[in-house]
Amino acid sequence: MLLQSFFDYMRYERGASEKTIEGYRSDLKAFESFYKSLDSALSWDMIDADMAREWIVSIMERGGKASSVQRRLSALKSLYRFLQLRGFVGHNPVAGVTAPKKERPLPTFVREEEMEHLLEGEGMFPNTYEGRRDRLIIAMFYETGLRLSELVGLNLADVDVSAQVLRVIGKGNKQRIVPFGGGLLHLINIYIGERATLTAETGQCFFVTREGRCLRPDEVRTMVKRQLGMVTLQQKRTPHVLRHTFATSMLNHQADLQSVKELLGHEKLSTTEIYTHTTFEELKKAYDTAHPRA
Repeated sequence: MLLQSFFDYMRYERGASEKTIEGYRSDLKAFESFYKSLDSALSWDMIDADMAREWIVSIMERGGKASSVQRRLSALKSLYRFLQLRGFVGHNPVAGVTAPKKERPLPTFVREEEMEHLLEGEGMFPNTYEGRRDRLIIAMFYETGLRLSELVGLNLADVDVSAQVLRVIGKGNKQRIVPFGGGLLHLINIYIGERATLTAETGQCFFVTREGRCLRPDEVRTMVKRQLGMVTLQQKRTPHVLRHTFATSMLNHQADLQSVKELLGHEKLSTTEIYTHTTFEELKKAYDTAHPRA
């Protein structure tokens, strides 16, 4: 009776779709089955916060995701707000119950051996101006962790080959200095030499087409997707995956989290911490593969 009153309210007063109502019905019936399994004499006006928390725990123990728990708890809270509003219950017993936070998806990255094969393998890039430029772009993403907007925004003056640093304009128009190593310096020098031989007017953009036009973000995305497709079968093959790959590789080789945060240009350390979960998963896989009792 109480549930039907709630569904009528959702349908006729709130204008909810039948799909939404069926979702609520499924979630609330699941909770009803749960509390009836604890005590068949229980009813909706006898529920307390502890029972709701027990239900959440039971869902999580069966492998339910945080997003699923949040949805179900939201349905329960909506029901009790209605019941309290209509005087069916004196208070909302689940008002203070919180669901677990949604899991943050782990960043997708390319394995080190795959990146080495792409950058050092035979025939991965054509022996042309475009091929040498594109190889440098992949290497720069992988070795510096730049965002796509930061890479296409580089000007000639931003690439300091003597100091081996890039001057990058990141989010919020903030500048940061990103160092690079000898391997990338070699590729940069090759590219600068090739760029200087172009007959077209090139302007100040560092990465340009053969016609001298600044390289566009969509052109870089297309190239990265094509090149990564040569070494990995994963679906996500974007410049941002290479940024994730940079961060993961740094942490796998004992870089400290604060340094990686500065290199990536993150505002908060918590943003960078997601990569520690990735490296932990890699350690777990290595353990599971290598240990005889794993």
